[in-house]
Amino acid sequence: MGKKSKKKKSTEDPNFKTIARNRKARHQYEILDEMECGIVLQGSEVKSARSGKVSLDEAYGRVQGNEVYLVGCDIAEYPQANLMNHEPKRTRKLLLHRREISKFAETASQNGLTLVPTAMYFKKGVAKVKLATARGRKLHDKRDKLKKDTAQMEIRRAMTHRR
Repeated sequence: MGKKSKKKKSTEDPNFKTIARNRKARHQYEILDEMECGIVLQGSEVKSARSGKVSLDEAYGRVQGNEVYLVGCDIAEYPQANLMNHEPKRTRKLLLHRREISKFAETASQNGLTLVPTAMYFKKGVAKVKLATARGRKLHDKRDKLKKDTAQMEIRRAMTHRR
């Protein structure tokens, strides 16, 4: 008689795949508001993004007129595309409704606020970017945040050892 094998329940949604995260954004900026928006990509960019060759480290959003663009996002060239390849750091248009664009334009024009991409992912086969309005942190703010985070982590560790 054999043992019964337990099947793992998949906690991941098959319609959702994370491509890239901007981990530095939470450290360098204070996130005020986040919004999901679509992104216009070429065919070779989609193939490269599916293989996970995307970097959001130096990327930011820019409002120009009635449109929002993602600037500085690096999507590596797709080797099999040959002549039909894309430019890795080109400016890409983001898809938002007019009222969302006006809201973002209003908040981004305020003193010291920027549009920062925090994540890029595929949702039901469509590429999406999570764009956040953020305020830059000063060096002493970053230090304070690190101190608070380490204190919280130590409290959690102490609580788990007590149980």
